[in-house]
Amino acid sequence: MITRRGPALPYRLVAGVTPSAGQWLVASAKVSGATFSAEAPRLVSTFSLVLDERPTFDAIVINAPIGYPLGVDLGFRTCDREARELLGDRGNVITAVPGRRVFENKDMSIDGLDAVTQVLMPRYRDVASEMSPYRQRQVYEGKPELSFFQLNGGVPMRFQKFREIGREERRTLLLSKLNGIERVLNTEIDRVKPYHLLDAAVLVWSARRAFTHTARRLPFEPEWDSEGLRMEYVM
Repeated sequence: MITRRGPALPYRLVAGVTPSAGQWLVASAKVSGATFSAEAPRLVSTFSLVLDERPTFDAIVINAPIGYPLGVDLGFRTCDREARELLGDRGNVITAVPGRRVFENKDMSIDGLDAVTQVLMPRYRDVASEMSPYRQRQVYEGKPELSFFQLNGGVPMRFQKFREIGREERRTLLLSKLNGIERVLNTEIDRVKPYHLLDAAVLVWSARRAFTHTARRLPFEPEWDSEGLRMEYVM
């Protein structure tokens, strides 16, 4: 049970969290029944501050690994392999995950790691240092492309989010499905890219689904890592 401080609220809070500008971009929304009210996103320096937010988030979907394979080599977890298959041509956005022991290396370097993941390793360590099995009642691993796939009726996005046509494709979908999501999409934050706003927006949608126990999970039967953490995606 998530402990709250202060008076009872007439709504619950959910959040989508993604790395951006060397920090965490947090998009949150108030949920009350069928009402979904998005709030302006913001940057938060550490994941512990996201967890310590008051009022507490009832569900968080974060774009970062939670469970890690054994060893120091790169590998695809079952959830990664199923996600790649599900996304088809967009499946290359699901990259190999380093083994947990990479965090024992001071510089967290590992051969074969793609450049983007190498840059994100400090963010991944930030999450790994805070996660334990009981937190998975609140914190879930997600991928924006999987959430867009689910929001789009089980059809992958046609274009990459790094292209203007791909960003417009995602923006149009979000605006057609989520009333008020423009409050996330139209916010300007220094060094935050437009596609990061799209990612955070669709992850907060998945966070609402996780909170209401309607989210789809990959795989259907989860695996656990050496720390007892589920290795799965929600969308």
